Amino acid sequence: MRLAHWAVNAPLRPLLLAVFAASVALPAQAADLVTITRDALGNNASLNAARAQYSGVEAARDVARGQMLPQVNASGNVVHNRQYESQTSARAVPTPAPGAGDNAGVGVGGGSDDNFNSASLSLEATQVLFNEVTRQEVTQAERQIDQQVYLLAATEQQLLIDVASAYFDILRASEVLEARQAQERAIGRQLEQASEQFEVGLIAITEVEEARASFDQSRADRIAAESNLQVAFEVLEQLTGQRYANIESLGDSMPVALPSPSTRDYWVEQAIQRNPQVLAQQAGIEISRVGVDIARAGQMPTFQAFANYQHADSDNDYLTGHDSSSQVGISANLPIYTGGSTSARIRQGTYQLESTQYEFESQRRTTIQQVRSLYTQVSNNVETVEARQQAIVSTQSALEATRAGYEVGTRNIVDVLNAEQNYYNAIANYAESRYDYVVNLLSLRQQSGLLDVPAIEEVNGWLTGEQVTFTLPDGGEDDYQRGMNIGAPPTPDT
Repeated sequence: MRLAHWAVNAPLRPLLLAVFAASVALPAQAADLVTITRDALGNNASLNAARAQYSGVEAARDVARGQMLPQVNASGNVVHNRQYESQTSARAVPTPAPGAGDNAGVGVGGGSDDNFNSASLSLEATQVLFNEVTRQEVTQAERQIDQQVYLLAATEQQLLIDVASAYFDILRASEVLEARQAQERAIGRQLEQASEQFEVGLIAITEVEEARASFDQSRADRIAAESNLQVAFEVLEQLTGQRYANIESLGDSMPVALPSPSTRDYWVEQAIQRNPQVLAQQAGIEISRVGVDIARAGQMPTFQAFANYQHADSDNDYLTGHDSSSQVGISANLPIYTGGSTSARIRQGTYQLESTQYEFESQRRTTIQQVRSLYTQVSNNVETVEARQQAIVSTQSALEATRAGYEVGTRNIVDVLNAEQNYYNAIANYAESRYDYVVNLLSLRQQSGLLDVPAIEEVNGWLTGEQVTFTLPDGGEDDYQRGMNIGAPPTPDT
């Protein structure tokens, strides 16, 4: 319900003013909730981080699976050798030839290489035949992927409710600001009237001061409402990475009804079965249970097939040809005693499993309580919207009667000022109740695991083409963009 529909005397149809002075032209087309939601799904940093985390867990599964597949390694080296020898070896002295000199037959040192090159090559291939630890690690990685699916869904649903809340907070702040602006104008006129009456001696100075105090308070309320509107727009920008100058407002014909189906047990049952946080905690139990199996598998033997080949060559003077060898076989390993570490890991995993079971139960209970509370809040919101709508009519009638009494002298200016404040507070409270209903209804769907883009599209159908506008502070778009620029999205390494 817009303020214009509850005018007193003259129609109150103020434009939805900007928070600060306009400095740039604004686009004619306002963004709706679906458009902004799609922007958030594509640009939100937290959601993109969750998607990257999911991809990383998928890769971890492939890492674990790779240990079950053949492993082939090659190694080799080429070496230049330099030898330094000072020893000599005596050799058999041959019979001196006729006419040989005195030194015939004296032993001399051998003639080994001082420098030579060598090379070697080794190839090895292994294949796991049985390794229960590795097999269970693959199973655990698959359960972690299951959990990440739920966590990613939870992040997406949280983003949807965050965007919707931010969107309707803007509309809420806009309607409250509109009410505060009208209140300030009305009390300002009352202050002017009181000042004029005081000048001609019709009222005492105390009534002027009462009006001035009310005007100052209304001015403070209006400034606070302007600040709330600016902050609300910037929250939406943080979620989407984009700035919006206009968004569509909520129609007066918005249906306000109990959640359908209108039974609390239905929503609780949906939450237990579909809430992604509950399902993620349940998947965590399976992860911990496999962790216990991994620890127990440490007591089991492992078998693997292997084959290797070695080749070596050298140009040493005393060696010719090359050396090569190969092996094919099966190796086995049986842990007999590990110092108690295996038993300790089993106990550790068991306690971790117990912890995750309690965490699941805690999440389940929290979710049930939140669903019940939200269902109650939505049900109360339905009645509150109707009551506050009627309160506008009642406070309007009271204000008109108080003004009439003031004119004939049966009411004083304090009564009029209080009636003015009650009327505009009723308008602001009515706006608060409408947006509380919408946000609580979407929150109920989120906690029940039923919040998705079609649900957002349904709410988007309640919007109108009327625009709520945000313009830039003094200094223009360039200064604003520099102040709000948080950097370009990261480019992952490939």
